Amino acid sequence: MKSLEEWVEKLKEADKTIVVEGVRDKIALGKLGIPGKRIVFLDGPLYKIVENVYKREKDCILLLDLDKEGKKLFHRLRHDLQHFGVKIDHKFREFLFKETGITYIEKIKLD
Repeated sequence: MKSLEEWVEKLKEADKTIVVEGVRDKIALGKLGIPGKRIVFLDGPLYKIVENVYKREKDCILLLDLDKEGKKLFHRLRHDLQHFGVKIDHKFREFLFKETGITYIEKIKLD
């Protein structure tokens, strides 16, 4: 991936559940054309989120913010999901934060 536009296209093509922190993150991804039914946000206890994801599929994308809380949630969810055999695709999160400087998912916009 070389641009944010390409990142969005690849995210659209990835047929995986996407986990985000909050409803504003889900709305921001929806505005980029990501189907809402693929997006899970943290609206309850983490163990329920983990259960919801691993019952849906065996691959997921974690798009959590790169602030202190987001990093903590990322590591916890990655650990718990992997425990249940879910493969974590973190290339989208890594690209976003390394190549764009965006630290909050809700701030993603294409101009």
